[in-house]
Amino acid sequence: MLYLEYIVLAAMVVFFSVRLSYYVDCLDKKTNLSGAFIGGVMLAAVTSLPELFTSLTAVLALNQPNLVQGNVLGSNIFNLCVIAGLLLFTSKRYVSAPLSKSHASTLWYGIVMYGLVFAAIMFPIEVGFGFLKVNLMSILILVVYAINVKFMGNDDSLQSDENDVYIALSVKQIVLRFLAYSVALVAVSILLTTVTDKIADELQLGATVAGAIFLGVATSLPELSASINLVRIGNFNASWGNIVGSNLFNFIILCFADVLFTKGGIYINEPQVLNLLGFGVFSMLATLGVIYFKKKRGIVLLCSVLILASYVTSIVLSM
Repeated sequence: MLYLEYIVLAAMVVFFSVRLSYYVDCLDKKTNLSGAFIGGVMLAAVTSLPELFTSLTAVLALNQPNLVQGNVLGSNIFNLCVIAGLLLFTSKRYVSAPLSKSHASTLWYGIVMYGLVFAAIMFPIEVGFGFLKVNLMSILILVVYAINVKFMGNDDSLQSDENDVYIALSVKQIVLRFLAYSVALVAVSILLTTVTDKIADELQLGATVAGAIFLGVATSLPELSASINLVRIGNFNASWGNIVGSNLFNFIILCFADVLFTKGGIYINEPQVLNLLGFGVFSMLATLGVIYFKKKRGIVLLCSVLILASYVTSIVLSM
């Protein structure tokens, strides 16, 4: 019964995410906002809501900080697998598709965040704000994210002529529908966390491994379904922004969890966590290869395979 609940909830996540990606594409065509910003900030934040609320549920209701680390770090590698998988089937279209310059910068910022998480684990420094105590690296992660958002907001390297496409809905109607589906996605995500925790107990999996496999995959379904839908309708730029932007936003989730988990630190030194960190950085570098060698289809396909292999290896070594 638990597995049926998991499948039903995951299917609902996919449905809500596809609708969200549609309204994001409408905003991209209806407004003057850059596709990188819409995909990398707006859609990325919304499709990362499952990671956010499942992680908050894990620390506030289930007292499982390990579940948070596994969820975030596992989701980040899986998210890049979404790009890799899509490229294996759409590499010919990708070679000629326009991409904003900020996507590569976002990946580099992500690598910096991996370094900050590693430092938070190995060299914990707590900073007190009244009754709250947070790791110094959590503050630095927030700063890095803010810098990247500002950079994406100013990115006008890709001017789209799709703003003239007729969209029947007004901007207000699009935003209201976007918000409604976002709320629905949050509700389903909270339910998904409790089901995952029960499955982990039944299978006797560690919290980190369960987070990386069940939560990491399930909470990445929004990125998966939204990106597939965006590529299907030809918006590679917003699709990339969604994935790389979601990965950066996921690190912010660690910061929120660090503030709210008052029974200890959120950054826990475990072999499984260090494993996910290492393979996460490798996957980010391989994804940079996909961008820098965009015109060379052979290298794009090789880097895509390396990203997929990295995720599989990280899960196998974490078991």
